[in-house]
Amino acid sequence: MFHVKHGEAPPTPPEAAAVFGPAIEAAEHYARILAGAGIERGLIGPGEVDRLWTRHVLNSAAIAELVDDGEAVVDVGSGAGLPGIPLALARPGARVILVEPLLRRSEFLTEIADELGLDITVVRGRAEDKDVRRAVGEIDAVTSRAVASLDKLTRWCAPLLREGGRMLAMKGERAADEVDEHRRAMASLGVEDVRVVKCGVSFLTPPATVVVGRRAVRTSRSRRPTRPSRSSS
Repeated sequence: MFHVKHGEAPPTPPEAAAVFGPAIEAAEHYARILAGAGIERGLIGPGEVDRLWTRHVLNSAAIAELVDDGEAVVDVGSGAGLPGIPLALARPGARVILVEPLLRRSEFLTEIADELGLDITVVRGRAEDKDVRRAVGEIDAVTSRAVASLDKLTRWCAPLLREGGRMLAMKGERAADEVDEHRRAMASLGVEDVRVVKCGVSFLTPPATVVVGRRAVRTSRSRRPTRPSRSSS
């Protein structure tokens, strides 16, 4: 175990209390960790301190609007815990799993979870790894934030989703253009009904932009028929 260095975060915006509810103190603690160890370990740029709340913590928490209590959610390429940790704080009824390939980052996430008292799971590996897929199982939703283009992201994330499960990819201003560019590739990988959704409209300017897609539910016609076994004569 290593010491998580705390820094001085900007003042807590008033809207954060409504977003995090009883977890507001834990959210403030997390912001201080990002301002300290997050910068020291290269997970957050030094120039991001002034907008830690708006650009990172609240922006990530906004995705909780797309997650229900009781759902299992994987955060792929979690890094500093964004959006997974703010999601877990804002939606404590969800089961959150953080997937991160780098050892030092996965250790960092485990330490943060312990320090904040969060009941979340940290899995070291890449989303496309078979071991990760076995550890995670079939999930209700997969989140990501600035990880990769939508075609690559779909290739990695779709196998983690149950049928009807959702991809929730946090994107920037070009989200709609990226959807147009990769919609066909996403469909070929089994993700359909792709659309762009704005989250946190009531407390973020600009709001968070999320690309939402659903893993197709295979009908009985699309399932491969089972070959009858040959009986020995």
